[in-house]
Amino acid sequence: MAKRSSPGGTPATVALTEAGIAFTTHFYEHDPAAPSYGLEAAEVLGLPHEQVFKTLLADVDGALVVGIVPVAGKLDLKALAVAVGGKRADMADPKVAERTTGYVVGGISPVGQKKALRTVLDETALLYDVVYVSGGRRGFDLGLSPEDLLAVTGGTAAPIARD
Repeated sequence: MAKRSSPGGTPATVALTEAGIAFTTHFYEHDPAAPSYGLEAAEVLGLPHEQVFKTLLADVDGALVVGIVPVAGKLDLKALAVAVGGKRADMADPKVAERTTGYVVGGISPVGQKKALRTVLDETALLYDVVYVSGGRRGFDLGLSPEDLLAVTGGTAAPIARD
């Protein structure tokens, strides 16, 4: 059952609540000196790195695309381009990513973005009943089923991560 969003909820929690999707909230004290936001979340929350996912934006042939991959891995840009029928992908400029999603880098949630973007979730997420993604700010993650994540984002699953 979805937890009701408080007036201070993020766009991600509001979107999940409005969609009737079950999710859990996980807050932690973010360390600004942490070298990796995603790995920090997994470690502080005591979760397996393979089950915690980071949200990255890439420019695929001139269009922004969201790639969601395990925090310990990297986004395979070529695989992401192939997954959306494109030819070439580059990481999006962080300022463009923030402006387009409405979130800050390190807190970009795949859910509740200002603009709906094509979204691809690494297929390894489907191995788990629950995956964890940013809740829309640093120090805040959401747990939900990968199927619900795909449904709420209109996303697809594909092999887009590499070590």
